[in-house]
Amino acid sequence: MKNLKRVFTLLFMLTFTTAVFTGCGSKAENNTNDNSNTPTAETGKGGTARTLEEIKESGEIVIGVFSDKKPFGYVDENGDYQGYDVYFGNRIAEDLGVEVEYVPVEAASRVEYLVTAKVDIILANFTVTEERAKQVDFAKPYMKVALGVVSPDSALITAPEQLNEKTLIVSKGTTAETYFTKNYPDVNLLKFDQYTEAYNALLDGRGDAFSTDNTEVLAWALENKGFSVGIESLGDLDTIAPAVQKGNRELLNWLNDEITELGKENFFHKNYDETLAPVYGDAADPESLVVEGGIVE
Repeated sequence: MKNLKRVFTLLFMLTFTTAVFTGCGSKAENNTNDNSNTPTAETGKGGTARTLEEIKESGEIVIGVFSDKKPFGYVDENGDYQGYDVYFGNRIAEDLGVEVEYVPVEAASRVEYLVTAKVDIILANFTVTEERAKQVDFAKPYMKVALGVVSPDSALITAPEQLNEKTLIVSKGTTAETYFTKNYPDVNLLKFDQYTEAYNALLDGRGDAFSTDNTEVLAWALENKGFSVGIESLGDLDTIAPAVQKGNRELLNWLNDEITELGKENFFHKNYDETLAPVYGDAADPESLVVEGGIVE
């Protein structure tokens, strides 16, 4: 875990090239502003996304976030939403000139909440994948991430092969579930809908380890004595991005412009300083996580 800063930086330099944005490997191409013939979502109910103008007229934007994934999206002791994604969501609402309503989502429900128009935007640590990009439209990225594995210090897992015939805890609908199902079929997966349930299962000894985004398992391990991130980076380095309903081009273009403009003021580094730095301290380097202006260098 102490080497996470060095590992992130090295893997970032080796992995993130322009291939990320040209659809190589399992990466999905991020949507950018264009004048394509994809229709803008029309006014309606029962699954039709609201237009940008309708959102402004309503005076409120509805954003799906995690409620139990500290420090990215969580509810604090006062019942308020906090975290890296929420900090971004607050700025989106401010720049639109509207109020924000946060709706708690689970990893497996993120696509559904967009398809059924229960939310306008998903900001829930949503990793861009080729499969997901078939169902939703991703805006430009604002963070980089890979998978990590946390386990008890008394039986630390340092390689994925050590999990064969053992029980790995995952959250449904995550890249961890997909990765281990595809690459390590001999690992027994114990799946949960909520992150709190997954971490409680690890604490209770119902599984040998837990896998999700390495940024998240690091934060959890720092706050839970007796656990460490034995596998600090696994699989591909991916990007995290906002998502909207497929075809909602007007809102997508606004988000892309917003991310570009925010990059000019180093907004996401300020976000990191406010929401992540107090948790990570010196254990992580913001340059290994933060993406400014939607550009992965």
